[in-house]
Amino acid sequence: MTAVPSPVDERVPLRRLVPLSVQHVLAMVAAPVSTVFLTAGTLHLSPARTASLLSAVLILCGAGTLLQSLGVWRIGARLPFVMLPGGAAAALFLQIAQDHGAATASGSVFLAALLLVAVLPLYARIVRLFPPLVMGVTVLLIGIAMVRVAAQLITGPDGLGQPRAVALAGLTVAATVGAYLLLRGVWRQTAVLIGMAVGALLAAVTGLGSFGSAAGSGLSLPSLLPYGAPHFEVLAALPLLIFSLTTLAEITGQTVLVGETVGRAAEPARDVPRVGRADALVSAIGGLFGTSLMVTSAENIGIVRLTGVRSRFVTAGAGALLVVMGLLTPVSRAVAGIPSAVVGGSSLVVYAVIAVLGVDMLRRADLGRGADGSDAMVAALALAAGLLPLLSPGLYEGFPSWARTVLGSGVVAGTLTAVVLSAVFRFWRPGLPGAAGAGVREAG
Repeated sequence: MTAVPSPVDERVPLRRLVPLSVQHVLAMVAAPVSTVFLTAGTLHLSPARTASLLSAVLILCGAGTLLQSLGVWRIGARLPFVMLPGGAAAALFLQIAQDHGAATASGSVFLAALLLVAVLPLYARIVRLFPPLVMGVTVLLIGIAMVRVAAQLITGPDGLGQPRAVALAGLTVAATVGAYLLLRGVWRQTAVLIGMAVGALLAAVTGLGSFGSAAGSGLSLPSLLPYGAPHFEVLAALPLLIFSLTTLAEITGQTVLVGETVGRAAEPARDVPRVGRADALVSAIGGLFGTSLMVTSAENIGIVRLTGVRSRFVTAGAGALLVVMGLLTPVSRAVAGIPSAVVGGSSLVVYAVIAVLGVDMLRRADLGRGADGSDAMVAALALAAGLLPLLSPGLYEGFPSWARTVLGSGVVAGTLTAVVLSAVFRFWRPGLPGAAGAGVREAG
């Protein structure tokens, strides 16, 4: 008698596999596209380099999705996951690039990937340092910092916005909101991508923005080491190093969620290290091509619930499609010249959502818990530490360079403050359970 395979291991016929995989691609493709354009706009990349970066990100998203879906040895969860460039990780990558140079940002990606692999055997202990209270502060600060960066894409480096650039960004946001309100199902999940497409079309028709075209056709491979040889500086890499630790909480929550959804009981001790190893491997490869950390995401779980198809081979098919898209030069070249104001408008939506996600995580942390209100005090002081360098950039100008690196990063200062104070208050309140949070669900 032949054993019936688990739904997650079901092999779907090709005639069903292709449309189901396309749905997953549509639901996830907005994140890599918007992240690449935010990176290109912030680092002032040429259209040709933007196209190369987009090709690299699409290929890595596809390869990572294949790895998580199919698994190789003890790398990959063999669950219907997808892999994306994390919006929060990209924000921190750009912060490092602006402060220390793109080569240092690439080196930071390697260091963060190595740290993630190194701490995986200790993840059960590490994850306790990042309860929802700490994670909420971190994500909120990342969102606030990146809204400022998105605004600079609209105004330009001098901060003086032209009316037509502001108008174009506003129309892009309006188109995104309209798509989100009017569309349903998988199409609603592409609202950011649709908003960007409408903004680009309006720029072309009305003359509100100009396009920078990039020549090329056929197949091509992305450029290796686009920022030169990586530069390794531990203090400069702190934002991404801390983020790589916080992803352990995210991985744990998402692995349990996906396991429950597809009917396979999750075993965190086994599955979380497998997910983490795949993230680290793909991120390290991405560092060679100028990308930030790649993170496994469960945001496609809505498609699984909508279709009722739990097979990991469907997401594997989506991964294969993404690799093909990354190799097709016309696809990346066609979108590489989108005006920066359009990118800025789309980025405002993406990173504002990240900030709201942080607020929601703080809400779930129950700041009013306890008669002494200490959780609210932890959040307040951590946010103050994180917002100070954003609101007063010259505050630590007279400090040593290592102190400026640590304290001058709002995300690092706020997260470290939250971790330390949260641990101190848990020590003084030993009866309070220090539950690890479900983590950050990446937007973007």
